[in-house]
Amino acid sequence: MASPAIELSACEHASAMHAYRQGGEQRAAELGNRGPIRFDAQGNIHPDILDAYWRCGFYVFESVIGEAEIDELRADVERVLRRAPAHPGAVLDKDGNLPIGSAYDRPSFSFAAPLSDPVGGTSKNKGRHPVKMLEPVPAADAPEFTIERIRGNLQLMDSCLRLYGHHGLLSIAAAVNGADFVPYNEVTFVKEAGLGVSVAWHRDGTTHWDAADWDQGAHGFNFMAQLYSSTAANGVWVLPGTHKVKHMDIAQLVAQSGSERIADAVPMLCAPGDVVISNRQLVHGSFANTSCERRITLNMGFFPRRRVRNVATTRLDGVRDIYDAQRLARRTRLIAVAIDARQQRFADEPRYVYAPLLGREDENRWNEVTRKAVVENYSVYDMYI
Repeated sequence: MASPAIELSACEHASAMHAYRQGGEQRAAELGNRGPIRFDAQGNIHPDILDAYWRCGFYVFESVIGEAEIDELRADVERVLRRAPAHPGAVLDKDGNLPIGSAYDRPSFSFAAPLSDPVGGTSKNKGRHPVKMLEPVPAADAPEFTIERIRGNLQLMDSCLRLYGHHGLLSIAAAVNGADFVPYNEVTFVKEAGLGVSVAWHRDGTTHWDAADWDQGAHGFNFMAQLYSSTAANGVWVLPGTHKVKHMDIAQLVAQSGSERIADAVPMLCAPGDVVISNRQLVHGSFANTSCERRITLNMGFFPRRRVRNVATTRLDGVRDIYDAQRLARRTRLIAVAIDARQQRFADEPRYVYAPLLGREDENRWNEVTRKAVVENYSVYDMYI
């Protein structure tokens, strides 16, 4: 679908979104899918949480990350952003040094024009973003490009590796995907105030939609850890319950709604330190961030092992992969190393036990050996379904 013909300034866009945001906030408040991580008497994730997650397709876990850890995560993100390439294709950062991550095999940074929609209405990402979002005109002093995404969090930021080993979050992953869950990938979404780009409406997952045993959890989920407030203006919007529907026509949803503001969608409203679990089959997207608040979101995805083991597929960039036992073993070591890294930093917290690597703790200690052997260039082994 072609880009909307309406041209709005950033301020006009923010004003035009006001009523839609208010309605979405009210609908979100009525879902009953938020609260702290809770366990039952047997030490399992409370069934009320799982019921709400499977009903809505997402759940907001409140106050998961404490202030000290938020400060560490924010500091690491700022350090990485300062050491990013000076512009797309640049071989040096703004200070004339090699950018962070330049020695890794996969690029760490993605750029886009401020307030743009880089993929909507194109064939990119296997064409799963069928409708172009409105692209407001940025302020006259806006930069030519803004960073939209940082890839490979665990090798760039030790604080992200420690968060990856969080007992509560991994317990949730096991409750949803099974104790032998496996990783997807880890990225940082950057939505700077007045600059952050749109992510056009879409559904994640490209492999199992037509599987005979397709179900509401076939493509796993993402954790979305919020370092700043996620609001109706800068956050992700979802259409609750669509993870249960096998086939959705997003272009028709937009046409029926009369604009990109899909009716009945709700924003993921979070305070700093909240973590959302979001089903990858939900219809979701985000609007250009014309607000005065930045959003930094750390994504960590997980799959049911049976949906990945020995699966042959292609990534969004067209590269073909087969996820054999060796591939899974290599990539899942990150979980064990992250658990040990967290235990070293937060010794008073419960230590999660990852069942597939039980008894192999000594070979997966967090140290300079595993940094080189397991963490560096780990994203080459990311898995996509």
